[in-house]
Amino acid sequence: MNNILDIKTPAETQASARKPDFGLENHGLVNLNRVYWNLPSEALYEEAIFRNEGKITRLGPLVVNTGKHTARAASDKFIVHEHTTEKNVWWGQYNRPYNPDKFNELVDRVQGFLQGRDVFVQDCYAGADPNYRLPVRIITEHAWHSLFARNMFILPQTNEEYRQHVPEFTVIAVPSFKAFPQMDDTASTTAIIVNFEQKLCLIANTHYAGEIKKSIFTIMNYLLPLEGVMTMHCSANMGPQGDTALFFGLSGTGKTTLSADPSRRLIGDDEHGWSDDGIFNFEGGCYAKVIALSASAEPEIYACTRKFGTILENVVYDPVTRLIDLDDDQFTENTRASYPLDYIENALPEKRGGHPKNIILLTCDASGVMPPIARLTPDQALYHFISGYTSKVGGTEIGLGEEPEITFSTCFGAPFMVHHPAFYADLLKRKVLRYGVNCWLLNTGWVGGAYGVGKRISIRYTRALLNAALDGSLDAVEYYIDPVFQFQVPRSCPGVPDEILNPASSWPSQDGFMKRYSSLASRFIDNFKKYEEAVPQAVITAGPILQA
Repeated sequence: MNNILDIKTPAETQASARKPDFGLENHGLVNLNRVYWNLPSEALYEEAIFRNEGKITRLGPLVVNTGKHTARAASDKFIVHEHTTEKNVWWGQYNRPYNPDKFNELVDRVQGFLQGRDVFVQDCYAGADPNYRLPVRIITEHAWHSLFARNMFILPQTNEEYRQHVPEFTVIAVPSFKAFPQMDDTASTTAIIVNFEQKLCLIANTHYAGEIKKSIFTIMNYLLPLEGVMTMHCSANMGPQGDTALFFGLSGTGKTTLSADPSRRLIGDDEHGWSDDGIFNFEGGCYAKVIALSASAEPEIYACTRKFGTILENVVYDPVTRLIDLDDDQFTENTRASYPLDYIENALPEKRGGHPKNIILLTCDASGVMPPIARLTPDQALYHFISGYTSKVGGTEIGLGEEPEITFSTCFGAPFMVHHPAFYADLLKRKVLRYGVNCWLLNTGWVGGAYGVGKRISIRYTRALLNAALDGSLDAVEYYIDPVFQFQVPRSCPGVPDEILNPASSWPSQDGFMKRYSSLASRFIDNFKKYEEAVPQAVITAGPILQA
């Protein structure tokens, strides 16, 4: 809402109560109408409703609609090409170079655009480890985006800490501002541009809150590896004996669901760092997919969709009863819930854990040929980490349809990796070897045939396999060597039918199975060629072997 009439708003008298000494004039933002500094969730609810940004549903969640953009605009992301980043950034499809002069012109226009308007500010941190945390400032047009930032990042604990907060990186999210491609050299009217020299990120013409979250992740992915910290697109939890487990995977492969285990303590659901002191969450909240969420299969996440403070993006609701319908995908398959981490009852308040005992690489195999679980050598783990094979699930990126699309997303998060994949892989290898980590490939995709023929593996079986890997039950069973990928596959697992463990046995034709498996192996090999010059030979040979 552009408050040009200067209408009194619900939180107007509290707008400056948590104003820091480091003001917005330091970002070139002047002549603003009113700045709402670090409002709590309750006040942001009042402002969001007053401004007609969303609706309150039964038991308190705030439902919002993001309009045209219901997912990340991956093709609209840029990184400013300047002397501090020129030799470090993995330039290409995901890190498109942007002219620094064009960036300055764009920022000038945004600064002018915001004059006379209300803005909301959240001063917070990325990184639960105080040795590596990054003070950030999130400046938004909308109250609900400010609530999102408050949910997702780590908050100062005292008024004095707010007063002294000085951001080391700033995000300005202006969804009503449109770029001009012909003038700004952007791909469309939407733009997500990171400038590491100016420590500034600009997000324009998208209401999708995930852009704020992933921009901070991109920033951390650039800065921390330069300090020897492994940055990871993974969830993490801790067992009763203090054993930490990491779950790598793209959106929709099960990171959030599998890490939210009632028998284990949740460290975080999406983004983590691995330093010499152990694992730490980058965030203070969760951003879970909630389409077709089940109260029986995912009770912890389901419960969060019924809590005050949760933001539900593009979730359908009844305007009369205010009941939500998590099964309705009329807006998008990528419906989301943003909520503070402590809404999960078994979450670790410190958001930190020790060095991992197990690493789980999650994949969603739409071909229906990969085993549901396999034990990996360190070199095999690096091969699959660099490959990042999965199937993109409809809705997580603009342009995806309903049917899963086979893809390779290096490091299980290529759009957010700023350095070359080999740089992250080298960091991971040194830590895996140093701390003796067990590595597994867990397939949450299809069994009994490819998508459209077989069916997606039951989450009950996936959890049984995962629990057996984490508690050591799979250490005592017999394994066979996979004929294509050479990793070890268990012949049995408590609570899982043997035919599930051997995908070939559930296919109607063995020739059809091997033809499909060999085809997938060929795609692995072709994809990996782009990385071969930068990785050791031992990792290259740890990949699949085509049958003669």
